[in-house]
Amino acid sequence: MDTQQDVIAVLVKDHREVEQMFSKLEHMKGGISDEAKTLAEQVVIELVRHSVAEEEYLYPAVRKHVPGGDEIADHEIAEHSEAEETMKRLEALEPGDDDFWPTTELLMRQIRHHLQEEEGDLFPKLRAACPPEQLVELGEKVQRAKKLAPTRPHPSAPDTPPANKLLAPGAGLVDRVRDALSGRGRS
Repeated sequence: MDTQQDVIAVLVKDHREVEQMFSKLEHMKGGISDEAKTLAEQVVIELVRHSVAEEEYLYPAVRKHVPGGDEIADHEIAEHSEAEETMKRLEALEPGDDDFWPTTELLMRQIRHHLQEEEGDLFPKLRAACPPEQLVELGEKVQRAKKLAPTRPHPSAPDTPPANKLLAPGAGLVDRVRDALSGRGRS
């Protein structure tokens, strides 16, 4: 783990990885392959882990350091909740189902909008308001949180501290066991 990456670098790297997966999915559009299902599962796994880590560490820092941070964090968490509902629907679908590709496209639109807001507005504001050493510390915490985070959407789970920090590791463990037993997200 590169401990010198600040939180913004860590999260932007995640954004690029998700965008690469989205591009692959777009090239498969309309197909009914197992590869499309596996890639959609990988997208959901990464998005859930990323969202949980943001909710545990990024948004509390935004609330603390950024002027108007409460409103920004509330807006971002609301977008996470909408995307999580979409991920939950997608999780139940197969590429041959009529709703699979429209739901996948909806998720991609939601996430791309969210990433654009974070990178264009939230991240510059956080960088301007938060000392560099705190951004590095947050980057380390986000990387650790992603390792323990759930891998499946849990729309009814708490998305703000302290409850999310207490419950996420347990849900993450259960999700990883389920994934290992089912082969979810592996080709």
